[in-house]
Amino acid sequence: MLSWGSSNNSNSADEDRNRYNVTGFVFDKDANLLAGATVQLLKSNHTTLTDAYGAFKLARVVEGTYTLEVRYLGYVTLRKEIDVNSDINMGGIVLKEDQYMLMQSTVISERDHLFRNVPGTVRIMDKEEIDRLQPLSGNEVLRRTPGVNPVDEDGVGLRLNIGIRGLDPDRSRNVLILEDGVPIALNPYGEPEMYYSPSIDRMDGVEIIKGSGQILYGPQTLGGVINFITADPPQEETYKLRVQAGEGGFRSIHAQYGNTFEKTGMQISYLRKEAEALGPLNFALDDVNAKFRIPINERSVLGVKISAYNEQSNATYLGMTQRMFDMGGDDFRVLAPNDHLSVKRFAGSVNHRYNAGNNVIIHSTFFANQTTRDWRRQDFAYNQHDENGNITPENYTQKWGDTSVAGGAIYLFDRTGSRNRTFQVAGWEQKLQWKFNTGELVSHDLQVGYRYMFERAFEQRINGTFAEARSGELVNDEVRTGHAFSAYILDRIKIGDKLELSPGVRIESYTFEREVLRQRSVDTLITANNEIFSIIPGVGASFSLFDELNVYGGVHRGYAPPRVKDALDFTFENPVLDLDAELSWNYEFGMRTQLTRGLQAEAALFLLDFANQIIPASESAGDAFGVVNAGATVNRGVEASVNLNTRDAFKTNWLMLLDGQMTYLHAVFNNDRMVNGESVRGNRLPYAPEWMLSAAATVEAPFGTGVRLTYSYMGEQFTDEANTVTPSANGRFGRMDAFQIIDLTVYHHIPKWNTRFNVAIKNITDERYIATRRPRGITMGLPRMITAGFDIQF
Repeated sequence: MLSWGSSNNSNSADEDRNRYNVTGFVFDKDANLLAGATVQLLKSNHTTLTDAYGAFKLARVVEGTYTLEVRYLGYVTLRKEIDVNSDINMGGIVLKEDQYMLMQSTVISERDHLFRNVPGTVRIMDKEEIDRLQPLSGNEVLRRTPGVNPVDEDGVGLRLNIGIRGLDPDRSRNVLILEDGVPIALNPYGEPEMYYSPSIDRMDGVEIIKGSGQILYGPQTLGGVINFITADPPQEETYKLRVQAGEGGFRSIHAQYGNTFEKTGMQISYLRKEAEALGPLNFALDDVNAKFRIPINERSVLGVKISAYNEQSNATYLGMTQRMFDMGGDDFRVLAPNDHLSVKRFAGSVNHRYNAGNNVIIHSTFFANQTTRDWRRQDFAYNQHDENGNITPENYTQKWGDTSVAGGAIYLFDRTGSRNRTFQVAGWEQKLQWKFNTGELVSHDLQVGYRYMFERAFEQRINGTFAEARSGELVNDEVRTGHAFSAYILDRIKIGDKLELSPGVRIESYTFEREVLRQRSVDTLITANNEIFSIIPGVGASFSLFDELNVYGGVHRGYAPPRVKDALDFTFENPVLDLDAELSWNYEFGMRTQLTRGLQAEAALFLLDFANQIIPASESAGDAFGVVNAGATVNRGVEASVNLNTRDAFKTNWLMLLDGQMTYLHAVFNNDRMVNGESVRGNRLPYAPEWMLSAAATVEAPFGTGVRLTYSYMGEQFTDEANTVTPSANGRFGRMDAFQIIDLTVYHHIPKWNTRFNVAIKNITDERYIATRRPRGITMGLPRMITAGFDIQF
């Protein structure tokens, strides 16, 4: 026993003697320190970020030969073989600017660990964070951002419903959502709904910007910008495979291949994702993407991206009644077994980056896509009562719920209404970026650009005579067309080493037309059009009080064009409604700090002041088509976050990551508009919780095993303007109680195989909660679910 113990002590001492530190600094060619660069020893668990001074330290590295990799956005990745047999000081590592970098991919093109050049709140979720979450949907990633309220509709994020800072989350209409910098909504101006949503499985990162930093992008600048980032072509031949499977027949397979031939790069990926019974959802999707980077000469590079998406599911608008929820047993029942949704999308973009010299870069982008959304939905009705009790309708085929309560039961009929739509988008954008100085202490980063966008929507309502009908009588038929032109200018003015000002302005001109070709089964030709012009100014400021304390603030005009279907309503004598673009004044003040190496914090105050917030009353929002002029509203609150990395802070061999996010929101109606005879002044806006919390704890051993615990809390929410507390019998209105979700992920990384295994448990407490009362009744959050999988790179 004594001999065995002595041997262990000796091995431990040898292990300590054979571990060394690797240190250094990272610069660019002009000797500017690069803070936030990633430094990693490949095929090991050693990775870190450079600090505010560009310095890094990889602690307690086992003796051996490694490949040191240093990467930073916009610069050529550097790799260098090193022999670690003593403490090594690498000195200054110089990164060269990547002249073939395609700036289209990202919104935040330049960044350090405090985002000093961004005059607004910002959050970046990188690939490592996404991998630790092992998310089923993008909602799990977005929920980790203060101020963001993702409402689950299907559990896997097939249709994103995102609200930012109290704005209505229905179909993410008030959020500008991009993929690799390109708008992806059905019609970004006329119908900015997210019936197609990017799959988080194939993402390398997500950027979220709020505040005045978003005025360059459009059309929507009310809440924020979310940019999903896909992988760029790698420098060398790379194969990647990710497999995940779980309960309910859930399967996800993502395969990637990338390579660079001389200087031409390519990245091709295929995703197959499906489930047989994920809650009530049965779905299958195929998602193919290809990216090419083609250098033309030393000054210019061409990028091409093409994608195809096909989704088939039994998604439905129909949810449970309140009585069904109270009684239990129907949480994940397929209520409308004949409903069927088909989403098909084809997209392509071409972008060109030209370095004109003298710090002038011209970036041009052409993009186009077509999305077809055909949705067959079985007709239904809620039960009604008269003096004799329940009224049983004729010709119903199925019944759910409790008929003893009016509105507590659902009758399905042997007929359907198919809502078939096709959306076409084409756009061209050109931007000039010029960096210059006007004195020794003043530098400018000027961006000037314009964008033209064409969009068209074809919409038909087809009534089928039986529940599985794929065709039928054409009831409604219409075409909506829009032409949009915008131009913008933003100058980031840096004064000395401390102050940066970002004044800018964008103009928007939007011309749109609605043609109704058939209405209520009668051929017709009704046409109306309108034009809207808006000026969107904004200014932001960022000031470094100290090296590790950055204060920022800004004010900008919030803007969102009206949906064409709302602005041109033929149910009125004059179909051109007096419905301008939705405008607000948005204010923000915040601070970011690195309290010590490895410990960062951010806090921000915000105010969104609407003179007249327009809330679409669409079917997906649980109402008939039309608009709700919500009148004056005020959304104000505070956001805060803190992050601790013990490996950076204390040079520990074990890694512990702790973080927390908090949002307090006071979003209310601010006028005396009457609803059902009572003023709504002071009432909270629908789906705007007062409190949102998120936290995570990660512990990762030096031998590659890690455990991740994630916590989310969503405060209570009202679902209508009247702030109704008692639920309606059909479940569509009434207060939604607060809920919390705890997820657990366990993973193990084997560096020499470039392989990672994981097991994830979602909702480990099996919390039963209402995710939403939209569109037509109660939709439940997913129950406890276990998935397992692996990813490998070679």
